[in-house]
Amino acid sequence: MARMHSRSKGKAGSKKPLTTRKVTWQSYDEKELRQIIIKLAKEQKTPSQIGLILRDSYGIPSIKQIAKNPVSVILKEGKISHKVPEDLLFLIKKVIKIMRHLELNKKDQPSVRGLQLTESKIKRLVKYYKRENKLPENWKYSRENAKLLIE
Repeated sequence: MARMHSRSKGKAGSKKPLTTRKVTWQSYDEKELRQIIIKLAKEQKTPSQIGLILRDSYGIPSIKQIAKNPVSVILKEGKISHKVPEDLLFLIKKVIKIMRHLELNKKDQPSVRGLQLTESKIKRLVKYYKRENKLPENWKYSRENAKLLIE
């Protein structure tokens, strides 16, 4: 699949394990895994960071195989999930970085274009999350509120 705002194709990423049954060398059960996920979430880790830590440090190839739910669902059950979805939060952080750059470099036109593209991605994502009821209907994105949202 091609990228949204460039002419290049996407890069290959990591693949999930092919088997759906529990591996024999796995020592963690569902209850222990949920406790680890909640502990990492209380340390202000995002769901993607939690997945990477579990894969690299704990040797858990797939959380969904053991816990029967993805990390985001486990965090919602534990009432630790963030108000704003993770991908939207990172796009807003990117906008803040670009705006900070543009304050110092006012004539940087490629950065102005990058800001426009990033904000259009945010608006499309907000529309999707409102449709899926992951954001409230009155939630609105604006450049002024972006800094307040991150802090």
